[in-house]
Amino acid sequence: MIKVGISGANGTMGRLTIDAVGKTSDLSIGGLYAPGREGEEILGYKASANPAVLSGCDIIVEFTNPAAADENLPRWCDSGADVLVGTSGYTTARIDALRELWTGMESRCLVVPNFSIGAVLMMRFAELASPHFESAEIIEMHHHDKPDAPSGTALHTAARMAAARKHEQHSRGQEIVQGALGADVEGIPVHSLRTHGAKAHQEVVLGKRGEYLTLRHDTTDYACFAPGVLLALRSMNSMEAGVSVGLEQLLGV
Repeated sequence: MIKVGISGANGTMGRLTIDAVGKTSDLSIGGLYAPGREGEEILGYKASANPAVLSGCDIIVEFTNPAAADENLPRWCDSGADVLVGTSGYTTARIDALRELWTGMESRCLVVPNFSIGAVLMMRFAELASPHFESAEIIEMHHHDKPDAPSGTALHTAARMAAARKHEQHSRGQEIVQGALGADVEGIPVHSLRTHGAKAHQEVVLGKRGEYLTLRHDTTDYACFAPGVLLALRSMNSMEAGVSVGLEQLLGV
């Protein structure tokens, strides 16, 4: 039985993970860490505001905001547990900092920008297409109160596309209003939308003379993340020590 501790247990992804783990026979909830919610019940389990509640867990899942994650991850690293990071906002620089933090550790740290199987495939398709098009831009849209922009999915997509592309960025005109042409993420323009009614959506537009290719993924229900979360939890003990990024290695794509 793998004991799973959840940091950020009261958030959407924390609750989804509690529910998904509770329906399995090989995983169990080892503790819930939720600052400000000492003693509160979350889906039948008691939460604690003390991070020590996750001591003894085999895997700690980090589902807080980027600022809190920066504070929590050194603590989880020192615990010796494997760590699954689902918090958004991990740029290449932040992942490099995690690799340095995990140097010499026997535990594993898996950073997952998106737990949706469809989103993972969309990112892979964008990476495969990137060398064949001169233009490439990303438009991502999330719910109005998402705290970070661009999304972790967009950051990871841009990094993979940038590593695969064979063309330099072409001239895109001059901005009359700053930001109109999007943020530059490793040479890939990224446009972030935050709007009521949205969940999680991403579109990659690639173009060359005479044609363009659009890749789009839409999340219509957060339930689509549960299979990816369970896959990661069940696969971590077979991974190499240190920091890894993305579910693609677990899916073989």
